[in-house]
Amino acid sequence: MTATLNSERSPTATTHLKNHAPAYPHGKIEQLFWDIFWVQGSIRIGPGMSMNRNMIIIRNRHELTLINPVRLNEAEERTLKKLGRVTHVFRLGDFHGLDDQYYVDKYQARFWCQHGQNTYKTPTADVHLKTRQALPFPNAELFIFEQAQYPEAALLLTKHKCLLTTDSLQYLDNWNYTSLFSRLVLRVMGFKPGMNIGKPWLKRATPKGKTLESDFNRLMNLDFDHLLAAHGSPLMNNAKTAVGEQLRQLFN
Repeated sequence: MTATLNSERSPTATTHLKNHAPAYPHGKIEQLFWDIFWVQGSIRIGPGMSMNRNMIIIRNRHELTLINPVRLNEAEERTLKKLGRVTHVFRLGDFHGLDDQYYVDKYQARFWCQHGQNTYKTPTADVHLKTRQALPFPNAELFIFEQAQYPEAALLLTKHKCLLTTDSLQYLDNWNYTSLFSRLVLRVMGFKPGMNIGKPWLKRATPKGKTLESDFNRLMNLDFDHLLAAHGSPLMNNAKTAVGEQLRQLFN
């Protein structure tokens, strides 16, 4: 999501190292694959407005990497600790980052993001994400939207053929943690059940007079069958076909 809905900025958020946003309502940590987990949380984006957002957890032996972090309540954070030790925090999109500082502070985790983060200027990057970046877990490949004027990336879990995205691609099949007012606004913004290319994100990320078609064409060269974004639900099976159909509608 973009503009007001794309940024997770909250009135309670602050850049001070010891003040963090609270844990908003969320579900339980669920297993997606043997070494991949996810949890659906939420964010309050204004009076009467809330929406869902997802965190992905990658386990590599005893180390955990959090993708697009969502702060958990105490009970579910204990579940997280049982999975392993949080050692890395990844931000894949410029418009996310509300809870990155919390996990970096609490676990002294290394923070990974692209250069030029603007919506959330902290934490300071320990590693800048780049194409062909060496990653702290195996069987994964980083994808960068090179033409976007705001940092945006995706992560392909090659072993599972699962593509992890932020705002660029989203699969919506329920309105969990999304208020009625937010649902109406999202529909006006062009979001519909099923696969979506985030139109507000696309408008904001596309340089004036250009398109991101070449980036999406490169993305379609990736070998993926499943998709899980920072919003919505996992799409298990036939994700590449669904993305391709949306791209044909968009660029034709």
